[in-house]
Amino acid sequence: MVKGLDAYYGRVWGIDRGVTVEERSRQATAPAGDRSNARQSDPIFEARPGSLPERFAARFDSRHPALVFFLAMLAGFLLLAAASILLALFVVHVLVANGGLGLEGTDESFNDTLAQHRTGTLTAIAEVGSQVGGAPVLPILVGIVALVCAYFRHWLIAAFAVFVLTIESATYRVTSIAVPRERPSVHRLEQLEVDASYPSGHTAASVAVYAGLVLLLTTRFTSSLKKALAWTAAILVVTFVALSRMYEGMHHPLDVAGGVLIGIGAILVLLFSCRAAGAAAERRA
Repeated sequence: MVKGLDAYYGRVWGIDRGVTVEERSRQATAPAGDRSNARQSDPIFEARPGSLPERFAARFDSRHPALVFFLAMLAGFLLLAAASILLALFVVHVLVANGGLGLEGTDESFNDTLAQHRTGTLTAIAEVGSQVGGAPVLPILVGIVALVCAYFRHWLIAAFAVFVLTIESATYRVTSIAVPRERPSVHRLEQLEVDASYPSGHTAASVAVYAGLVLLLTTRFTSSLKKALAWTAAILVVTFVALSRMYEGMHHPLDVAGGVLIGIGAILVLLFSCRAAGAAAERRA
């Protein structure tokens, strides 16, 4: 029965398939180098001995991995949201308001330059960029990835895909409400809240989803060329989305930079949560 439970949690959380309790006990007492090959599936979700995710999971010993996942995600979100709000306060009320480093004029003039070169073709292309970095493209993409991973019982990957977008969206919304910033003064091509310029939610979502999925994908690649191509594609897509949002007059360059940081932060929060859940599954098994 114990072996059955061990196999169950390994199957559900995508780790240590086929490893018995006896083998896991030997791995636990073996040197770290001998345990490096113990976990075969989704190595990016491995929590190294003594790491923060493993220590977090140890605080909730015998708790269900799903509960540990959500608690870790909540803690990560609170830290990310707090950091994002503090950065927004610095950008809006220090750099921009006081013209720090000459960024106020540069931040606005870049949008002026893009607006002066608008054409029908470029506007149509920018609309595509906004769609690629927002609804309905990203929710559909995330939903497809989650359903496929759930079908093959890769629950951690499915959770990562769904909640990385959720954490990004929540952080963007909290930040834009807590620290309002007026959108660029150029004619805007979308009718959205005028005081929700910082940060760029489309840019943040693009980084979180495209870069996050590429991060998971490239851990299974052995070819450096494939890894380089995948990351190049992700960077180009994010750049396309960011330029499209600035072209449409919806965000300043500093807003885009803030969006990039939030997207990266959302990825880190989900990596932490998935690793904590994986560690909790091992402890519970």
